[in-house]
Formats: sequence, structure tokens, C-alpha cells
Amino acid sequence: MSPQTLQIGEYTVCPINTGIFGLDGGAMFGTVPKVLWEKSNPADENNRIQMEARALLLKSPHRNILVDCGIGQDFIAKFGDKLGGKFAEIYAVKKGGDSLLASLRAQGVEPKDITDVILTHFHFDHCGGGVSLFQGELKPTFPNAKYYVQKANLANAQHPNLREKASYFACNFEPLLKAGVLQLVNGETENLLPGISVYVSNGHTQGHQVVKISDGKATVLYCGDLIPTSSHVRLPWVMGYDLNPLLLMEEKTRFLGPAADEGWYLFFEHDPKHAFGRVERAGVDFKSI
Repeated sequence: MSPQTLQIGEYTVCPINTGIFGLDGGAMFGTVPKVLWEKSNPADENNRIQMEARALLLKSPHRNILVDCGIGQDFIAKFGDKLGGKFAEIYAVKKGGDSLLASLRAQGVEPKDITDVILTHFHFDHCGGGVSLFQGELKPTFPNAKYYVQKANLANAQHPNLREKASYFACNFEPLLKAGVLQLVNGETENLLPGISVYVSNGHTQGHQVVKISDGKATVLYCGDLIPTSSHVRLPWVMGYDLNPLLLMEEKTRFLGPAADEGWYLFFEHDPKHAFGRVERAGVDFKSI
């Protein structure tokens, strides 16, 4: 059974469930046959599987750091769909249940207490909760925080290719630029914040970053869309959404090797059941344990 929280250096590491939504199972598992993936990821009548949009809170005496911030359920619940049309219906955004702000408050943290937000990338299900409506204007949800994202991913979001255009929305990043809170990271960076490093993974989308939290003894890797669920630990199990599946498999190997050999915890952003997991080698592949 995976732990509820971890202690790594000065950080108490807390999963933050932001709410359930749905994506097409075939898209989530690419060329993997449905007869295999549906055993652990049952689909609804529209072939959508349940997905969590799970953030990670790192609490220390000096900082409250949030890694990703979900799809924006709090906004949808209060004001409707800021992205327009039938977004919530198409993506089966679950009404009620967990939300970003409620989960943070359960940890004793208010939006004003967040000091830093690290975004893996600007796809809507990873950053939507970072912007909210205040007196009719979209502004950063966390007024005292700096937001970190790869420079290459912002460029990608501002000028998306046709395949990804439906995943990048200006309303999720333009308010951050306007407010002057967006900090652009240029490539892999050790100690972006104390004990926290970021590494670039371009197989899913250009400028995606994974986040490593380590004190030299214990390590958590926030996988983002590199390994979105525990089912995706296996190297060939990649998403139809991934722009470069072969590159993604190489990138998975880069991180899964030390994760297996050194006992890292992986953090699964989209797994509806499991926040943390460990892996072991299985021949030339890997598997969850």
C-alpha cells in the first residue's frame, strides 16, 4: 500500500486530489489493446476512463510548493466552464467530490500561503487550477506565488501545432504573464528550489518537465505525463497523445532505471487510485510493485 504522505528533507510531501475527469481509453493507451488496459482501467459507455488530476504539495517551514494544479474544478463549480462550450461534459468533469482548494485547506493551506507553483506543462488538465476569476477578471489563483514552467513549453502553448491546439488554452497562461508571476526555466535545472530539480521530457510535448524531490536518502519523482498512471510504467504503454512515443520510451527508461535501483517513489498524477508507487526491473522492461 502506498503511503499517504512522505517526509523528504524539510518537506512534508502531500498528495492533493483536485477531482476526477475522463479521457478516451484508447487515446490514453495508444496501441495497447483494450482487452489489456480495461482490466485495470474500466471504460464508461463513451470509452472514457476515470482520471485524477492530482497535484503535489510540499510543505516546509519556509515554503508551500505546489506541483501542477489540476483541471480547475473549483472554477467550473462556481462559475461554469471558463474554456467555453461543452468542455466539462466532453471531459466528464465530475461534479462535487475533491477539488484543489478543498484539498489544500484540508492540509491547512490557503491560496495566499502557496509560495511557488511548478507546472509540468500548460496542457489544461495540469494547469487549469492556476488561474481563477476575481471580480470578473482572470488572475493567478495563488496571489503570492511564483509559477515555474519551461520556456520551451510556453512557446509551444502560445503557438501550438494543430494536434495539440485542443490542449493549450490562452486563458490558462496569459493571466500569469500579465501578472508578471511566470518564471521561465531554460532546460534542466538542479535545485530550482531547495531539494527540487526539474528535468526535460519532450516525448509527450515540447518542454514538458518532470520534478524530482530528494534529500539524498529518499526521492519522489513527479512524473506528469511521462508516466501518467501506474499502468504506464511498462515501457511500451504510451499514450496516443504523446507526440514522440519512441523518444518517450527512452525518457521513461532514463528515470525508471534509477527509480528501480535506488527505491524512488514515483508520483502518478492521473492514476485514480494510486498516488505513489515503486517499480522494479522486469527483464528489459519495468513493472509497478
